[in-house]
Amino acid sequence: MRTVLIGFAVGAACLQVQAILPSLLMAALALGLLAALLLVWRWIVRPAVRVGVVLLVGGVLGFLWAAWIAHMALAQQLALEDEGRDLRIVGTVDSLPYKFSQGVRFNFAVERADGLVPPRIALSWYSGYRDQRTEVPEVQPGERWQLTVHLQRPHGNANPYGFDYEAWLLEQGVRATGYVRVARDNRRIDGFVFSAGNVIERGRAVLRERILAALPGKPYAGVIVALVVGDQRGIDQADWQVFNRTGIGHLISISGLHITMVAGLFAWAAFTLWRWSFFTHAQLPLLLPAQKVAALVGASVALLYVLLAGFGVPAQRTLYMLMVVAAALWLNRLTSISHVLCTALGVVVLIDPWAVLWPGFWLSFGAVAIILYATVGRTTQVTRRAAAPGAPHVPMQASRRERLMLALQVGVHTQYVVTFGLVPMTMLLFGQVSIVSPLANAVAIPLISLVVTPLALVGSMMPQFLAVPLLGLAHMLVDALAQCLQWFSAMRYAVWSAPVPPFWLFCWTMFGTIWLLAPRGWPVRWLGLATWIPLLAAEPSHPAPGRMTVTAFDVGQGMALLIETSGHRLLYDTGPSYTPETNAGNRIILPYLRARGIGRLDGMIVSHSDADHSGGALSVLDGVGTGWVLSSLPPQHAIAQAARQHVQCAAGQGWTWDGVRFEILHPQAASYAIASLKPNARGCTLKITANGKSMLLAGDIEAEQEALLVHGAATALKADVLLAPHHGSGTSSTRDFLLAVQPQAAIFQVGHRNRYRHPKQEVYDRYGAMQIQRYRTDQAGAVTLEFDETIRISSYRSTRPRYWQAR
Repeated sequence: MRTVLIGFAVGAACLQVQAILPSLLMAALALGLLAALLLVWRWIVRPAVRVGVVLLVGGVLGFLWAAWIAHMALAQQLALEDEGRDLRIVGTVDSLPYKFSQGVRFNFAVERADGLVPPRIALSWYSGYRDQRTEVPEVQPGERWQLTVHLQRPHGNANPYGFDYEAWLLEQGVRATGYVRVARDNRRIDGFVFSAGNVIERGRAVLRERILAALPGKPYAGVIVALVVGDQRGIDQADWQVFNRTGIGHLISISGLHITMVAGLFAWAAFTLWRWSFFTHAQLPLLLPAQKVAALVGASVALLYVLLAGFGVPAQRTLYMLMVVAAALWLNRLTSISHVLCTALGVVVLIDPWAVLWPGFWLSFGAVAIILYATVGRTTQVTRRAAAPGAPHVPMQASRRERLMLALQVGVHTQYVVTFGLVPMTMLLFGQVSIVSPLANAVAIPLISLVVTPLALVGSMMPQFLAVPLLGLAHMLVDALAQCLQWFSAMRYAVWSAPVPPFWLFCWTMFGTIWLLAPRGWPVRWLGLATWIPLLAAEPSHPAPGRMTVTAFDVGQGMALLIETSGHRLLYDTGPSYTPETNAGNRIILPYLRARGIGRLDGMIVSHSDADHSGGALSVLDGVGTGWVLSSLPPQHAIAQAARQHVQCAAGQGWTWDGVRFEILHPQAASYAIASLKPNARGCTLKITANGKSMLLAGDIEAEQEALLVHGAATALKADVLLAPHHGSGTSSTRDFLLAVQPQAAIFQVGHRNRYRHPKQEVYDRYGAMQIQRYRTDQAGAVTLEFDETIRISSYRSTRPRYWQAR
C-alpha cells in the first residue's frame, strides 16, 4: 500500500510538469497498460520487480487522477470576449478579505452573471482607480453582493525561480481575476448566506478583527493573526526576511507542530476527564475506553484548527496523520508510522494534486520522513544493570531527571536530524540555508508552540477585557523573540547562499545525507558530508570573456534587465512598485539573484524616476551589495541617497568589462539644467557591445529624444537588439529611429492587458513590417539573450511550458 501511495504522488507530480494535458487516447492507453500490469501481477516472482510494478501502477493512477482534476478545473474559463468589458455579477464573498492601503481583495463565488463567468473569481476593490475616487465599503465573508466588474483570465509574471501565480490560482479554483468598477448599482444584497464554508470564513474574520482590535498598531499583530487563523498577509516583508534568514518561517503560521500541540492538549484533557468520569461515579471507561475518546477529541480539534488555518499543506499533512492514528485506534488496528505518513501523502495529493508544486509540500513530508528514518528504532531506553554476567538488561522505571534528560537528548537529536537532513532540499528549493536555524529554533519552537500559540488561541476567544491582556502578553513575547531573531539575522554568516543545484547534484547530496544519518555502526558516516562540497561551494555561472548574457525580466508594466559578463553584473532598471510593501525588486529580481547565488551587483542603472523603472531599486540596494548607481535622478532622491556611490548619467560616459563595451548615449549633460524636461526625456540610454554584437537599451525616451539621437549619433545607434523605447508607446519608436538602429530583434517589456495599451498596435506593426523579430514579456515571460558569435534568444514560457499557461 505504501508503494502505491508513493507512486500515486510521483505520478501526480509528473503531470504538473507537462506542457499539455493528456488526451482521451493517451488516457485510454495508460489504462490499458494498467490493466495489463494487473493481469501479469500474479506471475511475477521477483520482489524487486513486484515493487516496481506496484510503483508504476500507483504512478499511472496518480497521473490520470491529476489530469482529470486539471481538465475539470480548466474547463471553467472566462470567455475571451468577456475579458475587459463591464460585467454585472451576483454572488457571495467566500474568502477572508485582505485590506491594504488602496482597498480590499477577496475571492467571490459567482451565482449569476451577464456573461460566461467562472464560478470562483478573485476581485480587488480599489478606493481609487485612475481619476475616480470612491469609498470602499466593509466587505465580510458570506455576504451576497451585486457588483459590476472588469475581469480577465488568470495571468502572472513568468520568471526563472519565480512564484507561479497562475498555478496558485488554478489550485485555489480561481479562474478569473479582476476589479470592481465604480457603479451605482454595486450593493450588498444579503448580510450573510449560510453555508459551511461561509461559516468558517466568517469565524476567521471575527477572530482576526478581535485580535487586531486588542492589539491596535502593534508591529507583530499580524504574527498573532497568522498563528490563530493562518492569515499571513499582515506580516511585513522586513519581518519575513528576518524569519526566513533565521529558519523559523515554518513557525509563523499554523504549522503541523502547532496543530499536534493543540490536539494533544485537548486529547490529554479528554483522556483525564473521561478516565475519572468527570469526577463522578459514572464509570465511563467501562462504556468506552479513554484512549478512544482522547483520539476522537484530538482529531476533531485538529480538524477545527486546520479549517481555521485555511487548509495549508503542512496543516493537512498533520490532520490526516492524526486521523489515521485515531482511526487505527478505534478499529483496534496497530499501524506503523510509515503507513501513517504515506496515507497522509496519498490523501493530500488526492484532494489537491497541485500541492506537489509548492516548497511546503516537500519540506513538510521530507522533514517527517527524515525524522522517521533517523530516529525510529533508535530510542534510548533506561535499563537496570544485569544481575549476573551474560544476563540481559531489563527495563527499569526512569526517574524524573532521567526522563527529562532523555527527552532533551531526543529533542536535540531531532533538531540535528532536521537541520542536516533538509539541507539538500532547502538548497534545491531556495538556494540558501540558514546557519543560525538550530539556535533560532531552539528558542522559537518552545516559545511559539508552548506559550504564544495557546495564549493567542485562548485570548482571541475570550471577552475583550480578558483578550487584551492575554493577547498583549503573547505579543510581548513575540516582540522579545523578534529582537533575538534580528540579532541572529544580522550575523555575517547567518545564511549560506549558493546557486540552486541541478537535480542530479541534489540526488547525489541527498544520498550523502542519508549516509550521514544512518544508524550507529554504519561505516564512515561522516563521508556523507563530502557530498555537500559541490552543493555549498558552487559558484554562479557566467559567460565566457568577451561574451555577455542579458535577462529581460517579466515584471509587468516596467523595465528590468540583468546584464552579465564573465566577471561583472549590471542591473538596468528595477521594475515597478506594486504596493507600498511589494515591488519587482523583492518579488522578482532578488529571488532570481539568490537562486543564482549572486550576492553582489557591480553596478545599477536607474534610467529615470518613473515608478515602473525605479520601483524596486531600494529593495535591491538593501538586498544585495551594489558597487555604484548611475541614473538621471537628482542627488537628493532617495535612491541616490541610498547608493554607495551615485553618478548622474551623461552622453560620452563609457567603460569596458571583460571585453564588453558599455556606452551612455543619452542624455546630454546640459539637459540637467532644463527644469521643464520630463523624466522620460532624460532617461539613461545604454548601448552594450560584445563580440561585435550589440544591444540598445533606450529607457522611456520619446520621439523628440529619438530625433536628437538620430541627428547627433546615428552611427552609434546601430544595434542587433533593441529594448523598445517607452514599452512601444505611440510617442516613440519612430521610423527614422528604427532605420538608424536597424535591429534584428526587439524586446517589449509590458504588462499583461496594461491600461496604457502598450505596445500600441501601429507601433508593434511597424516593427513587424521592418522584419524585426518581436518578443513581448507579457506573452513570452522573461527573455534571455546570449551574445556569442551569434545571438541566441529564448523565452521562459517556451523553455518551461506548462498546461495551465495556455490561453
